Amino acid sequence: MIIVVPVVESLHSDRKIIFVPDQHLGRFVVDKTGRDMILWPGYCPTHAYITEDDVKKARDLHPGAIVMAHPECTEPVKAVSDKLFSTGQMLKFAAQSSEKSFIIATEVGIIHSLKKENPQKEFYPVAARAICPNMKRITLDKVLWSLEDMQYKITVRSDIAAGARKALEKMVAVLPAK
Repeated sequence: MIIVVPVVESLHSDRKIIFVPDQHLGRFVVDKTGRDMILWPGYCPTHAYITEDDVKKARDLHPGAIVMAHPECTEPVKAVSDKLFSTGQMLKFAAQSSEKSFIIATEVGIIHSLKKENPQKEFYPVAARAICPNMKRITLDKVLWSLEDMQYKITVRSDIAAGARKALEKMVAVLPAK
């Protein structure tokens, strides 16, 4: 389950929802919930790089492979994919599926985890260029240096933190127990 779906479903039906930051994920939520939402015109550039043509070419190269796409992909990519999953759902499905071959339509970094957890299965990136530069900025060395030096302290005013905590607690409360 993509966790934003039950969160949106938990809101009263007459409540107006402005969905940010990703319009493609928002469209997925609209399709799943039937809610009328205002979709912010933002998107993930890495997922926007993936095209319907990429999926078709990958299918030609790997016939029979299951195409798993992230809901932040564009509508044409989602339309030609077999499964729409969050990152966690991709990992779980690959582990539980009897299928042996998968095309992955999301940031290519997940392929390492998929291969590590499922060495007997094959995973192919739908597009080698689906690399998130922001995700690649975070390294173990940088995390270590940050913790050693405590140089990146983030402070939030207490009233803002209290409001954010309340919103997060409400969202977590509607999620099914694992």
